Amino acid sequence: MIILVDRFESATVILPVINETTSLVQTVEIILRDVKDQLEQIIIAVADRTTQESMAVVEQIRCDCGDLVVVHQQKLPFLGGAMREAFDLARGSHVILMASDLETDPNLVRTLISEAEMHPSAIITASRWCDGGSFQGYSTIKLACNWIFQRLFSLLYGTSLSDMTYAYRIYPTRLVQAIRWEELRHPFLFEALVKPLRLGVPVIEIPATWTARTEGASQNTFFRNFEYFRVGMKARWASRCSLLKPGVDILG
Repeated sequence: MIILVDRFESATVILPVINETTSLVQTVEIILRDVKDQLEQIIIAVADRTTQESMAVVEQIRCDCGDLVVVHQQKLPFLGGAMREAFDLARGSHVILMASDLETDPNLVRTLISEAEMHPSAIITASRWCDGGSFQGYSTIKLACNWIFQRLFSLLYGTSLSDMTYAYRIYPTRLVQAIRWEELRHPFLFEALVKPLRLGVPVIEIPATWTARTEGASQNTFFRNFEYFRVGMKARWASRCSLLKPGVDILG
């Protein structure tokens, strides 16, 4: 097993924002209520497409929270670009990947951190398919496609993981800053699990309920989901060293 870090010290939370307002406020409020003392920073990633209404909320949060909140204007495009840049800005020993639209329940942040305290070198990921997890507002067709996809890639990677695409996770920061990321759009969220799996990083699941967003519109399209197959296949057959940035060695 790769030993990336021997203990949890603090967390950096990454929140990408495009058109979220009320849900963003609720997400930040719950995180601060539950784990403020364990936070190093909250990175709010904004883009040229972030709405004026959302930017006003972001500025208010920054004023209220002071140095705890970092607002980052992303340069790389799309969701993957935002996450990749935020990874490099993270100062905590661990980094939390989540959404700001309440599709990732912020009440689970304290559970992610508790698990990271017990397993600091592992990725802790939320699962909608394991016992205790569920979907609320997911269409029947998407549910069936998701189940088939999960089974296929769990077999391909030889893992018992039940949900490899729900991007609600806590990582050792050293890991995400060492990997050579390639994707810019939503398939990055799958890349961000399969590359660590290929490197031999342990992944632990906790149950979660996914609830469809009620504010704004998703930036992902249905047909873009087929790009996940390309990402999963490419990482599965890549050499482990090729997945890391030049000059980085975490393999031991």
